[in-house]
Amino acid sequence: MSLVGSAASSNAAWSWNLLNDVRDMFSYPFMVNAFRGGTIVAIVGAVVGWYMVLRKQTFAGHTLSVAAFPGAAAATLIGISATIGYFTFCIAAALVIAIASRPSRGRGFSAESAVVGTVQAFVLASGYLFATLYNGVLSGLNNQLFGFTFGITDAQVVTLGAVAVLVLGVLAVIGRRLFFASIDTDVADARGVGVRLLGVVFLLVLGAAAAEASQITGALLVFALLVMPAAVAQRVTARPVAGIALAVLIGVVATWGGLTMAYYTSYPSGFCITSFAFAAFIAVHRVRASA
Repeated sequence: MSLVGSAASSNAAWSWNLLNDVRDMFSYPFMVNAFRGGTIVAIVGAVVGWYMVLRKQTFAGHTLSVAAFPGAAAATLIGISATIGYFTFCIAAALVIAIASRPSRGRGFSAESAVVGTVQAFVLASGYLFATLYNGVLSGLNNQLFGFTFGITDAQVVTLGAVAVLVLGVLAVIGRRLFFASIDTDVADARGVGVRLLGVVFLLVLGAAAAEASQITGALLVFALLVMPAAVAQRVTARPVAGIALAVLIGVVATWGGLTMAYYTSYPSGFCITSFAFAAFIAVHRVRASA
């Protein structure tokens, strides 16, 4: 699938006839899957990312995305689907952080940060170990680190969709309480909101979102869909619903624009998606700076 995608992409030429260009692009099943999977991940990443940025847990999000690398490497090593490795390692890392972290009043998430840093060091070392143990060059290593959206299969799209429904369903249930606990932890805890349990559940949700995003942007570029759209949205508005909607819009546009750019150029999809998201961040920053 990836070889076919690379060949088709390298032969693509922009004609400035938008209708024909779109028809040409979507005539390939790999591009249809890329847009389907990318859209799913962009929506999930934006919604989960909005809460992550609000809770100042971007370091945790980065660590969970890094955990996708040893997960995919281990799965390749033992001969199973990389998707299983992505989700297993990301969710396992989220559990370790959730269990080992016990943020106390007045210290925010400083204790959690120490645990997150420790977990990140271990998962990176594990990824290097699995890559070394593989007999020869680990197949798809660059794709695992930096993404290759054009290799997404029908089965992966179904998996991404199922996980997205689960993640968004959980957030729909806990979203209001999670928002309360995020902006005023002490008051929420005093009112019996269950701050600790919410924190654990959110980390698991974040792990699932990081595993999803890693399959689109690669383990090292997850912030393109998990942080940038949410960061831009929160700079524009503090309203939760409007902010989440804007983050989703930015994530989807960055994904669609990045995939189109990658198809018609020789640049990797992870770079293209990240560039569109970064451009949105710079644009909003410039507007706010000049206001």
